[in-house]
Amino acid sequence: MLKRDNFHLRQEKIYTYLEDRKLEAVLLADLEGQRNKSLRYLCGHPRDALLFLFAGGSSTLLPWDVPPAEERASVDRIIPYTDYDRSIPDAVGGIIKERGMDLSSRVEISGRFFFPSVTELKQVLPEVEFICQDEGIDAFILNLRSVKDSEEISLMREAAHITNEIIDGIERLLSDKPGKITELELAFYIEAKAREMGAEGLGFETLVASPQRSFAVHTFPNYTTQTIGGRGISIVDFGVRFSGYTSDVTLSIIRKPLNQVQKKMIQAVEDVYDLALSLIAFGKKPSVIAQGVDEAFRERGFRMPHGLGHGIGLDAHEKPLLRSETQGKSEKAICDGMVFAIEPGLYHPEAGGIRLENDILFTEGKAEVLTDAHFIRLPV
Repeated sequence: MLKRDNFHLRQEKIYTYLEDRKLEAVLLADLEGQRNKSLRYLCGHPRDALLFLFAGGSSTLLPWDVPPAEERASVDRIIPYTDYDRSIPDAVGGIIKERGMDLSSRVEISGRFFFPSVTELKQVLPEVEFICQDEGIDAFILNLRSVKDSEEISLMREAAHITNEIIDGIERLLSDKPGKITELELAFYIEAKAREMGAEGLGFETLVASPQRSFAVHTFPNYTTQTIGGRGISIVDFGVRFSGYTSDVTLSIIRKPLNQVQKKMIQAVEDVYDLALSLIAFGKKPSVIAQGVDEAFRERGFRMPHGLGHGIGLDAHEKPLLRSETQGKSEKAICDGMVFAIEPGLYHPEAGGIRLENDILFTEGKAEVLTDAHFIRLPV
């Protein structure tokens, strides 16, 4: 668990944001249907709450479940959300009235709110100037989250450690019983092992695809009762969540005999993965790295149907985004403290798919590979 001082430092940046924009308050929510991990980032409370941050430097949390908030949250005040019948308009109106705020106050609300909620707020409190925008508070916090502090990095290292133990276990399991373990059994093994080692759970739903199903980037359903590790290429994509922070890796499981298309795909992904690592450098734009990878695939006669990678942290996908399409748009250059996954992959309707994904910490001017995903080659 992060130290409370870290949350205060993050909140201070929001207070500066409010002052610079002449706002009286900002409101975030993490509720069913509109999840927002930035609330946990700012105060430590894991989910199901409203968070108010006020100009002048104070914070109020309205959790649905109070005891976990009292244990985890770093805020100035906790008020049960049920005091306002779990109604966003009632809560906002009640807090504004209680604080004696001017009804003409300028309040920014997260763009994650449902449009009907924003409309209702404006109808119930017409005097208040509510601001809700794409490039507002959400973008500001996501930019903060793209660079991890030392404690966040420690948590992500632990998530990677658990992930690496699971990778070793998967390799032993499949090597001992090649072609006899089902996708379902492997998915359940991953979650059970993660929880045994102290993880909160999974970072996202595990994908396990046998050679007959590995042609999809995100196979559906996520796993079945088919056996994995048969002849050809299987894919396993998973992440574990430790104290809120997730890992994200993809293993490819290879078993001969392979056809020429499969061999060419495997070699291309291996080569391009190594190239991607070599291109990561301080001050380089993520889109430039992604462009180099896309060009390398084209030179080998392939096209990758997804981006090279993405930031990881409280969300499995966050900034920075390593995509060619972001060229020319606002993007932060690679710098110390960024943690992201790179995942070059290729997919063919008959040959199946091949992907290699590892988590990278950029620190002290270089890329450090945190996880140990690799091609697992099973005996024939």
